[in-house]
Amino acid sequence: MHRLIQGISSRWRNFYYRLIGVKLNGYVWMQQIDIPQNFKNVEIEGACALDRGVVLLCSGEATSTPKIHIGAHTYINRNTFIDASFSITIGQHCGIGPGCYITDHDHGYVELLPPLSQPLISQPTHIGNQVWIGANVTILKGVTIGNDAVIGAGSVVTKDIPERAIAVGVPAKVIRYKHQSTEAISAELIASAHEQP
Repeated sequence: MHRLIQGISSRWRNFYYRLIGVKLNGYVWMQQIDIPQNFKNVEIEGACALDRGVVLLCSGEATSTPKIHIGAHTYINRNTFIDASFSITIGQHCGIGPGCYITDHDHGYVELLPPLSQPLISQPTHIGNQVWIGANVTILKGVTIGNDAVIGAGSVVTKDIPERAIAVGVPAKVIRYKHQSTEAISAELIASAHEQP
């Protein structure tokens, strides 16, 4: 019964968000998510799943192109906040753990201006295909994460991460690469990247 109610609720949310201008290219499984403004700047491909508490925020003026684009078959876990003022793209078949923060901007630090009066400084943030992002990861502006990369739980990504790299830490640093033959990732990294509440 619970799953039936979840399914009906998800279909209702698909209908509602399409109605207000979010571009959904196929059915998207949605729990109680929040898209507070600039609805037309969000584009989500089919077969994605967005869990409870996910926020997709597009700040600033509305534009003719998406500020947030999420590729097909990507799963975003609970309480993840995607905060775009310019461009955040997330590829296909990605897994994003709970409690993550992904942004494409930060504030300036002009003298004599209070923090909330500082201008936004924006650079596009790009997450490739089949990327695995652990719980409570922060990804900052202007970062590109290559295809098939793994970001360990609790990391803060401040610089580009190459394809097939495994990166951990604050700031995140590459500790090894996934090998085509073995795909050897330690059990600890798998557990942290797959953590769910």
